[in-house]
Amino acid sequence: MTPVKEQFEIPSKMKTWSMVLIAIGVISFILGLITKGVSNNAEDKAVFLGTLMYNTIFWMLICNASMFFICATTLAMGGWSTVIRRVPEAISTLVPVFGTITLLILIYVVVIDHNILVYPWLDKATVEKDEILKGKSGFLNPGFFLVWTILAIGLWSLLGYRMRKLSSETDEGPMDYDTGKQFTWRNTVTASLFIVWFALTVASTVPWFWMMSLDPHWYSTMYSWYTFASSFVSGMSLISLWVIYLKNKGYLEYANEEHLHDIGKFMFAFSIFWTYLWFSQYMLIWYGNIPEETVYFKHRVEGAYKGIFFMNIIINFVCPLLILMKRAVKRNYTLMTFMAVLIIFGHWIDFYQMVMGSIRKDDATLTWFDFGIASLFIGLMIHFTGRALAKKPLTPKYHPFLKESIIHHT
Repeated sequence: MTPVKEQFEIPSKMKTWSMVLIAIGVISFILGLITKGVSNNAEDKAVFLGTLMYNTIFWMLICNASMFFICATTLAMGGWSTVIRRVPEAISTLVPVFGTITLLILIYVVVIDHNILVYPWLDKATVEKDEILKGKSGFLNPGFFLVWTILAIGLWSLLGYRMRKLSSETDEGPMDYDTGKQFTWRNTVTASLFIVWFALTVASTVPWFWMMSLDPHWYSTMYSWYTFASSFVSGMSLISLWVIYLKNKGYLEYANEEHLHDIGKFMFAFSIFWTYLWFSQYMLIWYGNIPEETVYFKHRVEGAYKGIFFMNIIINFVCPLLILMKRAVKRNYTLMTFMAVLIIFGHWIDFYQMVMGSIRKDDATLTWFDFGIASLFIGLMIHFTGRALAKKPLTPKYHPFLKESIIHHT
């Protein structure tokens, strides 16, 4: 009988690929800094900063979605995910890493460079002459922006660390009824705090500050939900990629097609939810035809971003709808891998047009720099997730819900 592989060992190929991707990213960053970042051309500098911004925000939010998944299933008493729990836990360890990078970039943009081509509300003279910007100046100012950013990233990291630390208790030894009950209660309390803070940040304020304020005259009450749907479906796709990878390497013995099927249902459902928000936001603004609202969509629908804007619908809605709808597909490793990569790419493109479509409205060309910076974050994600997976047993064998997860059937 083949022994159960409980401890992940990082393959040499994974180490090599992560280092190669990080090296490509670092070289791209240096070349981008030389050609754009220190350029005397203000627009080139804004493009450089914008590329860094949309990449770090995207990758941080989809890693944070892993902890949201853990906390949501914890509150729902969803025991089915216990056998794969260590995967989203490992991915969520990237939040402090990517969060620190995001914070440093935003501090540079808002405080040091004071780049008004990125955030027009940084120009005090413009704000004084503009009634709309003056009305938003109570929260669209460097102090409020940075304090809220620090609190958001800090509490995501702190509460995520607390959830992972509690999870480590399931490796220490068997739990009796009372111990298991106390463990579940402490998990529920921490998960509740995370969900509340997540709702106050990802589901509301953070997308307003970081991305919607790139167009400070424009606003949408659905923008944060749209951003959440995009990051969550990408986060579930990332979890599925790691689960499939580990299964192919002989790990996660108790995880099976039933668990992958449930992950696939999340990918399918939130692709539909994202499309609902995409259509509702666009349709209502188009139908209302109010200049303050249509200014966001005009150059995305008619200008340089037209192809990318509508390509989102094909990648992020049509493909998931036609492919992931079937039950057999959600149990097929090859098709699930293809769809997970496609969804992540599609929403990365969406974040590109959300950010760069506001910074550089007349040019929608994806260049080597965009893909180079993306490779840096992918390499970091592979490196740190692999390290986190290797630190704990892949199965929390003393978790109160482990049996329920093993016998899970959809």
